[in-house]
Amino acid sequence: MAMKKYVPEPFRIKMVETIKMTTSEERDVAIKKAHYNLFNLASEDCYIDLLTDSGTNAMSHNQWAGIMRGDEAYGGSSSFYKLVNTAKNMFNYDYIQPVHQGRAAEKVLFPLLLEKGKVAISNMFFDTTRAHVELAGARAIDCVVEEAKDPSDRKKFKGNMDVKKLEEAILEHGPEKVGLVVMTVTNNSAGGQPVSIENMQAVAAICRKYHIHLNIDAARQAENAYFIKRDEEAYKDHSIKEIVRLMFETGDTFTMSAKKDGIVNMGGLLGVKDEEKFSELIFKIKANTISFEGFISYGGLSGRDMESLAIGLEEALEEDYLDYRVGQMEYLASLLDDVGIKYQSPVGGHGVFIDAKAMFPHIPYNEFPGQVLAIELYKEAGIRTCDIGSYMLGNDPDTKEQLEADFEFTRLAIPRRVYTQAHLDIMAEALIAIQKRAATIKQGYKITWEPPILRHFQAHLEPL
Repeated sequence: MAMKKYVPEPFRIKMVETIKMTTSEERDVAIKKAHYNLFNLASEDCYIDLLTDSGTNAMSHNQWAGIMRGDEAYGGSSSFYKLVNTAKNMFNYDYIQPVHQGRAAEKVLFPLLLEKGKVAISNMFFDTTRAHVELAGARAIDCVVEEAKDPSDRKKFKGNMDVKKLEEAILEHGPEKVGLVVMTVTNNSAGGQPVSIENMQAVAAICRKYHIHLNIDAARQAENAYFIKRDEEAYKDHSIKEIVRLMFETGDTFTMSAKKDGIVNMGGLLGVKDEEKFSELIFKIKANTISFEGFISYGGLSGRDMESLAIGLEEALEEDYLDYRVGQMEYLASLLDDVGIKYQSPVGGHGVFIDAKAMFPHIPYNEFPGQVLAIELYKEAGIRTCDIGSYMLGNDPDTKEQLEADFEFTRLAIPRRVYTQAHLDIMAEALIAIQKRAATIKQGYKITWEPPILRHFQAHLEPL
């Protein structure tokens, strides 16, 4: 397969940050000291940091100028109104509530819709969203399409909800027990895979049929809109802005970590489409925001955060930027195709999800092959990544038994506007080196300590 041409950056670099080079010996010491948990590493000990694309982005000169214009008034700041008006115009929702990040939006909204005895259904919950379902007392059910579970299947829109499974789950539990349906765009746990408008509309129709609330987890909505324009025939002549509006038309509310497609370092949004229909819900959202986040006109953010987010939301919809953004993933994926390294394909919007189960078929799920590869990448080249597999999925909330994930991925989450072609080449070279010695890595890791929820952020591990 011919290597894909690198998409040149649609920007110039104005400022740089020096990154430290480490030796193999230094990295061995650092990862052991971190209890083999990549989250515990000091960032200065990571040459290339792909732990997440959340809040790790490079802001534009316009966003930095906005930082200087931020209005820090406690009530009714001009930066708040600028952000709210930008978001209302973009998503066509009546009510917009800033919060400090995505999980804050979930903490505000989910307890108003979920409780013990209820379930929430999604095309796939990501870790923090699943945790907030469980913290509200409910249980999370994933209904992603079957083809998502085969990383080598190159079908489009592998992030879609399995509509048949969704309806079966609703009928099995009873519509009155389904507190919430969540459409995650793009579908992070399935490998950053996009969701089609056709699928979002089908899910919305089922939710209306059974009178169930539909929430869009909109962290990477700009990337999702790009895939729709490129791959969903009916929308190839629509603008990205038009596609975003069509996507959000399907939901009742949205929760968003703006640290992804808001291209900022901190921020989140909660939106309600119909102010009249959901007036009581909005009243409760305001009350929870004041309790958990701060006053409603700043929601845990400084004025300068809101100012830069208003600018970043619009920059993320620029087609030249999105061509480059997805082009980076495709370039890295093409390097892996050339040497037969398997990943969730076709490549998604915000990262390349390496199939660690395929690289280490001899390491069982309860020894965490995704974590094995993440640790090897760090030791090989100082690249910090994370497991998206059984280690992240955790234990059954009722039986406390280790769950087996549908995938064992190691996610290379690429921050926006941060790394160059040379950095992507180093990522590929490191993976190739590990692939060559994969058979010599005989065993995985065991957990020696873990907290009850979201364990992967803090757990201690040791090699078996």
